[in-house]
Amino acid sequence: MDMLIDHFTHYLAVEKGLAANTLESYQRDLVTYVSYLREQGVTRIEETTRGQIIGYLLMLQEKGRATATLSRNLASIRAFYQFLVRDRYLDKDPSIHLETPKIEKRLPKVLAVDEVERLLEGPVTSRPAGLRDKAMLELLYATGIRVSELVHLHVGDVNLDMGFLKCMGKGSKERIIPLGRTAIDVVREYIMTGRPRLLKQKSETALFLNHLGKRITRQGFWKIIKKYAVQANIRAGITPHTLRHSFATHLLENGADLRSVQEMLGHADISTTQIYTHVTRTRIKDVYAKTHPRA
Repeated sequence: MDMLIDHFTHYLAVEKGLAANTLESYQRDLVTYVSYLREQGVTRIEETTRGQIIGYLLMLQEKGRATATLSRNLASIRAFYQFLVRDRYLDKDPSIHLETPKIEKRLPKVLAVDEVERLLEGPVTSRPAGLRDKAMLELLYATGIRVSELVHLHVGDVNLDMGFLKCMGKGSKERIIPLGRTAIDVVREYIMTGRPRLLKQKSETALFLNHLGKRITRQGFWKIIKKYAVQANIRAGITPHTLRHSFATHLLENGADLRSVQEMLGHADISTTQIYTHVTRTRIKDVYAKTHPRA
């Protein structure tokens, strides 16, 4: 079964061109699923039944896994079985007609403009690491790119003279995003004075470096943003995605059209972007309730 998972992830990488993070997610889900099957006495994939898939999902539910996690696991399992039938490892797909758990859409947490400003003012730019942190935070809020896209940027991906950056998003799709003047100035200063002091090997092309001179990781950035959130006295739960959510919401609040925001965020489906219109409506209601004398 482990060999079949390897064949499947190779297929996703080569024929579908999925990103490394997506491949890891599929593999993690399927390894956990296969471990469950082995605990049930299943040694060959063709022995699995619809009931065992349901049992696995119920087990995840009993462990308190979120509906979104259940839905993602079922999607991974379905895609795996479809691949096995297509490549004739199996005659039939036991996951057919299983209903996907309904996911309750939660509105993303968004920072107020003054909170973003406090966050962005946190880094001490007299130090190389502080200048790097400032550049990363400014770039995230200026472009709305994902944290995985941010940490994978190369120096050559930012064109400061023309005012844009290019990044590789989900499905290996490249997109071009404009940069504002503030982000351009901060990133230029980091590249000119901060990055050279962090750089250990001239062959390193990563834009953002850690103290070892290597490409900074998502986990490294997570620690950075948490530190500055505490420093800025931002009490709401903050994640690396918070600035992405804030970028989209603030654009829409100030009159940006949904299609443009969709393109900048790299959403394949505009329905994914539409959740931010719900956020803006909710925020308008809050403002009304707090400020109208007869609300």
